[in-house]
Amino acid sequence: MPALLYTPTMPRLWDETIAAHRQGVRQAIMNSAAALAAEHGLLSLTMSQIAEQTGIGRATLYKYFSSVEDILRAWHDQQIQAHLEELERVGRQKGSPRNRLRAVLTAYAEILHGAVGHGDELGAFLHNDKEIALAQHQLQAMVQELLEVAAETGEVRTDIPGDELASYCIAALGAARRLPSRAAARRLAAVVVDGLLGRSRDGEVRTLDA
Repeated sequence: MPALLYTPTMPRLWDETIAAHRQGVRQAIMNSAAALAAEHGLLSLTMSQIAEQTGIGRATLYKYFSSVEDILRAWHDQQIQAHLEELERVGRQKGSPRNRLRAVLTAYAEILHGAVGHGDELGAFLHNDKEIALAQHQLQAMVQELLEVAAETGEVRTDIPGDELASYCIAALGAARRLPSRAAARRLAAVVVDGLLGRSRDGEVRTLDA
């Protein structure tokens, strides 16, 4: 009788199915916790509420996360990474350096405006996350690179260093969190872009032309 050949196909498919299931449960837990915290407040949120909202038992929940805080931090870190990836994607689109910069700053303003639904309590907790500092560093580097490329082509002012301009852009767009609409956030981004079109080193006055 010929020897039976072991094929890894089925075990691999099984492992992939289990991994996908676990990732789906993990994602559902994070989404449920974020929604409950935004609706009812962080201090009143319990693991039991999250388990019930997700449709799993507490024992299962604890296999994934050890506390409410761990769940919310994991959710927030995921949001940050998704936002950075989106901004990087926008920055890689075709177009002039200035238009790419404008697109990134507009997208960032819209992201900040969309974050207002966190609520004060939840927002304060999430923005103490250690990942925030790393994300801000990555964002600063991204905007600075776009500014420096645009400066090389004469599309933005060159009388101020790129790192300072990047800090200005990020700080100014922080006001988008307090604006009443997405349209207002986009207008803020347009004002910030206007501020990048000052005088060059040769004294030429920059103008905003599409």
